Amino acid sequence: MNTSFSLRLIAATASLGLLAACGGTADEAPGEAAPAGDEPAIIDERQSNFEGIGDSFKLIRAELETDTPDFAAIEGAANDINERAKLITGHFPEGTGIDAGYDTEALETIWQQPAEFEAAAQKLIDESAAFAAVAAGGDKAAVAEQVKALGGSCGNCHDQFRVDKD
Repeated sequence: MNTSFSLRLIAATASLGLLAACGGTADEAPGEAAPAGDEPAIIDERQSNFEGIGDSFKLIRAELETDTPDFAAIEGAANDINERAKLITGHFPEGTGIDAGYDTEALETIWQQPAEFEAAAQKLIDESAAFAAVAAGGDKAAVAEQVKALGGSCGNCHDQFRVDKD
């Protein structure tokens, strides 16, 4: 058996094992087959927006790991998260979730529980604005504490409205 074939076989077996562990089958796996037509551009826009939030969060974490964080950079990253957070609810038109067959992590609960989704997005807006204000003060301990609240608002939304890939 050649190495390339063996690696493909192992990958396929692992994928089927993961599907079985999640209670699905290869035919039932959400997001496997895209619906007819092209993926809506809004999906790329929202994914890019979330990647930008992630990049800003990485900058914040990297700065906080230094002895002398650049609080202006942290504040700028927090403001970037805040501006991007304001776009979130507009990036989720009905029918653009994983259940529609698109390559996305957006769960149907976004549209089933719109008030909760909007509240979670608003929490991120509020926490990122509060974080920017704390960063402007230049107190590393206060910034480190507020970053936990900011991260918690991200996690809260992920827990309810995003596919758990773990």
